[in-house]
Amino acid sequence: MIRKFITVLLLIPLTLTIALFAVANRAPVTLAFDPFGNEPPMFSAPLPLYLALLLTLIAGVIVGGIAAWAGQAKWRRRARRATAELKAARTEADALRRQVEANTAAQAQAQNSMAAIAYRHPSAA
Repeated sequence: MIRKFITVLLLIPLTLTIALFAVANRAPVTLAFDPFGNEPPMFSAPLPLYLALLLTLIAGVIVGGIAAWAGQAKWRRRARRATAELKAARTEADALRRQVEANTAAQAQAQNSMAAIAYRHPSAA
C-alpha cells in the first residue's frame, strides 16, 4: 500500500513536468546527423524539441534495459544450471527412497518367513 502511494506520489509530478516541458517546447528544431556537412545538412530532421528529447529518453531506457539484461546472463545461466541439478538430485533421491522402501519390505518379509521356519510348535516335535 505504501509502495503504491510512493509510486503515485513520484509519478504525478514527473508526468506533470513532462507535460509542461512538452507544451513549452513545441517549436521545431533541426536535428542534423551529418557532422561534416555544410548548410543545409545532408541528414537532418525537423522535430519539436520535446519529441527529440522524449525519443532520446525512450531510446536510453531501451538500451539500458538491454544492457542490464545482457549483464545478468551469467546469473540466469547459473540459476538454470542449479535448477537442473536440483531436479536431477530430487529424481535420484526419490529413486533411492523407493529402493530403500523396497529393500526394507523385502527384509521384513524375509524375517517373517525365517521366523515361521525357525519357530516350531511344541506339539509338532
